[in-house]
Amino acid sequence: MRHRIVIVGGGFGGLAAAKELRDPAVQVTLVDRRNFHLFQPLLYQVATGSLSPGEIASPLRGVLKHHPNTSVMLAEVVNVDLDRRRVILGHQATAARSELPYDSLIVAAGARHSFFGNDRWESFAPGMKTVEDALQIRRRMVMAFEAAELETDPGRRREWLNFVVVGAGPTGVELAGQIAEIARYTLRKNFRRIDPRDASVMLVEAADRVLPPYSPDLSASAKRSLERLGVTMMLATTVVDIDAESVTVRPPEGSAVRIGARTKIWAAGVQASPLARELASATGAELDRAGRVTVQPDLTLPGHPEVFVIGDMNRVSDGRGGVQPWPGVAQPAIQEGRYAAVTALARIDGERSAEPFRYDDKGSLATIGRLSAVADVRGVRFAGAPAWLAWLFVHILFLIGLENWLAVLSRWAISFVSHGRGQLLITGEQAAEHAGRAAATSTPLDAELTSTMARRT
Repeated sequence: MRHRIVIVGGGFGGLAAAKELRDPAVQVTLVDRRNFHLFQPLLYQVATGSLSPGEIASPLRGVLKHHPNTSVMLAEVVNVDLDRRRVILGHQATAARSELPYDSLIVAAGARHSFFGNDRWESFAPGMKTVEDALQIRRRMVMAFEAAELETDPGRRREWLNFVVVGAGPTGVELAGQIAEIARYTLRKNFRRIDPRDASVMLVEAADRVLPPYSPDLSASAKRSLERLGVTMMLATTVVDIDAESVTVRPPEGSAVRIGARTKIWAAGVQASPLARELASATGAELDRAGRVTVQPDLTLPGHPEVFVIGDMNRVSDGRGGVQPWPGVAQPAIQEGRYAAVTALARIDGERSAEPFRYDDKGSLATIGRLSAVADVRGVRFAGAPAWLAWLFVHILFLIGLENWLAVLSRWAISFVSHGRGQLLITGEQAAEHAGRAAATSTPLDAELTSTMARRT
C-alpha cells in the first residue's frame, strides 16, 4: 500500500507541497474548501478594478492534472484526529461528513482577518482575503462615488468621498495608492455633479511609519509616493471605533477624533486558521497572539513527526527556546511547502532526521501606484520605476498558468496606456436588488445608498 499524504489547503504552501510530491510511491490528496488556487498578492487589483477574479485564480484540478498520484477533494476540514490519523471533513456538495486517513499530514490552512477582539467592525470595514472580500470592497468603493453623485447635502457627500484604509502594511499601502489613482485619474471625467478628485483617501497606521517591516528609507520613500497621490497619512494613530458612518481614531497626542467616512477597508491584522488552535490544544503546543502554533525546527507538531504545519499557521522553534514567525507572504509558505514534501519523502525512505528548515529571504516588494514601488532584494534597496518594474516581473513570474499570465500582462499594458480599469463594475445580488430592498435586510452601505437615491428622486 502506498504511503498516504494529505495536504490541507491549496494556497501557496499546500500547492508547493503537492507539486513536489510527484513520486509514484505516495498517494496524495489535496483538500480545500475552494476548487481554485488564488494568487493573493494581486487580490487588491481585483478590489480596485484592474483585474477580474478569473485572471488571478487557477482551478486546482487543472494545475495538478499532470500529477497522476494526486487527487483533489472539495471539502472543509472540521478537525484532525491525531491519535487515529484521520482528517474529519465536511462536504459542501452533500452536507455529509467523512474521515480521510493519512500517514503524513501537511496542514497549510492559512489565515483570516483579525480585528483584535472587535469583530463587529468587520461589517463596516471588510478585510481582503478572498475573492468575495475583494468584490465586496470594489462594490462599496464604486457605490460610494455613485452615492456622492446623488447626494445634495455637502456634509453627507463629503462622507461618501472619504475613504479610510486601516493598516499601512503592503496591502494597505497598495490599496490606498490604487484608490487615490482611481479618484485622480480613472474617474475624473465620469461624473457630472461631483469631481472624483475631491475624494480623500486616509491611511491609518498604529506604527510611526508606513510599511513597518521595511527599512526606514524605503518606508520614507513609500510615504512620499503616497503623499504625491494625495493620500493623507495618519501615523502613530490607533482606531478606537468603527461604525457605518465613521471611523474614530486616537492620534499620538490629543483625544479621539471622529472621521465621517462611509467606506472603510481593514488591512491591519491577520489571525491564523482556527485549525491551528485545534492542533495546539491536542498537542500542548504554544500559540502566539496571532493564533500561530509553535512547531519544531523541522516544521512538525511536538510529538507528531508525521504532521507538518506550514505557512501563516506556524511559528518555528529554533530548538534553543527561541521562535521565528516568518513573514505572512508567499515565499515562506512556498519554501516550507517544498521542505515538508521533501522531508516526508525522505522519511518514507527511512531517513528519520532532517536538517532544520531555513528560510531563504529573497526580499520584499510593495507597489504604491503607477511607476512607484519599493524593493528590498537580498539587501539591495531601491524605489521608484525600477522597483515597480521588478514588482511587475516577479508577480508575472509567479502567476500560475499561461492563460492568466497573458491576460494579466495585456490588462496591465492597456491600463498603463489608458489609466483605465475595465473591471470597475457593481456586481452581485445586492447590487442588482438594493433599490428594492428594505433597509433592514441591506448592508449599511446599501441601505444608505437607497436612502440617498430616494432623497434625490
